[in-house]
Amino acid sequence: MALGKIGLFLGLILLFADFSQAWIPRPRPHPRPKPHPRPIIHYSPFVGTRGSHFIVYGKPFLFNGFNSYWMMQVATQPSERSKVSQVFRDASAAGLTVCRTWAFADGGDYQALQKTPGVYDEAVFQGLDFVVSEAKKYGIYLILSLVNNWNDYGGKHQYVQWAQEAGEKLDNDDDFYTNPVIKQYYKNHVTKVLTRFNTITKLTYRDDPTIMAWELMNEPRCDADNSGKMVNGWIQEMARFVKSLDRKHMVENGMEGFYGEKNKEYNPGSYLYGTDFINNNLITEIDFTTIHAYPDAWLNDKSDSEQMTFMKKWLWSHWIDSTRIIRKPLVLSEFGLSRKNAGHDDVNVRNTYMVTIYRMIYDFARRSYATMGGSLVWQLMADGMDPWDDGYAIFLSQNSSTAGIMARHSWGMKTLSYHMF
Repeated sequence: MALGKIGLFLGLILLFADFSQAWIPRPRPHPRPKPHPRPIIHYSPFVGTRGSHFIVYGKPFLFNGFNSYWMMQVATQPSERSKVSQVFRDASAAGLTVCRTWAFADGGDYQALQKTPGVYDEAVFQGLDFVVSEAKKYGIYLILSLVNNWNDYGGKHQYVQWAQEAGEKLDNDDDFYTNPVIKQYYKNHVTKVLTRFNTITKLTYRDDPTIMAWELMNEPRCDADNSGKMVNGWIQEMARFVKSLDRKHMVENGMEGFYGEKNKEYNPGSYLYGTDFINNNLITEIDFTTIHAYPDAWLNDKSDSEQMTFMKKWLWSHWIDSTRIIRKPLVLSEFGLSRKNAGHDDVNVRNTYMVTIYRMIYDFARRSYATMGGSLVWQLMADGMDPWDDGYAIFLSQNSSTAGIMARHSWGMKTLSYHMF
């Protein structure tokens, strides 16, 4: 009986406790914070940038590539187009995914794309159509350069000559950067190329993702203004003009990487070349930075070891500035070693040089979260093109050891891209 009373008493206490708890106000739980929205990933087939690295289809893009400036000229003759196909085929087999080539040939009597201002040779344009279509076939992106600083294939000298023939009073070739008539000639050429309807792919160039970027000029320099300001004004105007016609593709300025007065100690011989790597690439419409590297030509009176010391410093300084100041991807868009130099005619010497450069590129890409986006060796050629050889030519079909080196670097860059983000 006592135990029953005790049990009843404890039950009433527990019931009361539960009932009383219902009347005790409880703190409302804090609302769960909304997750930060993920960055929008655009799965575009056009190569673009995110921060200081390249992307395509929403994924990081690191590459190994090559130059073959001659492609449009050779493809103008249908019987010679197999040479273009061979180079793309050999390059693809070695894992190369970007090719830089010319989209200009101004004036002159031999296979000029632009014979006179605004007058084009359709056969030459169809040669370029073929180059674009073959690149697409082999999965290789193109960087198309729009004019030359040098007299080869016309260049800015040809534009100045055209303007003089039209009555313009000009002092030198650097008037290319400031004369309104010349600038309009250039803009007209840009418009013609970007809006070209490809007779093979049935796409206009500005709508074709095979094209990775437009290059404003091959190796701009300016003797009339060492500060780089004249070139800077031209780059800004022309980059904006290109973007007004085409918002899908990237734009780069084609520079060799020469610094202005502030950092000229990094330049070969500490000379000034009328460009300023940092300011010329801080322009909003410029999407990535480019440098060229030819210590064997720039410092031909120096030893191999001194040239390599320069090369390491050259790559390092531009990698640092692209990463910390400019904050855009960097491309080593021309480099090579000429067999015409004393002691460099052995393919093993070139192979050793390429391995060293590729190792530096890979290391910078790994350390900088892909600010170093890739490199383009100068240059690949097809069988039977020996007369075109400038000393830097690489015939992959004839140099299996070189092809193997390039293939290994291609694989390394591709594998590294999988670990980004």
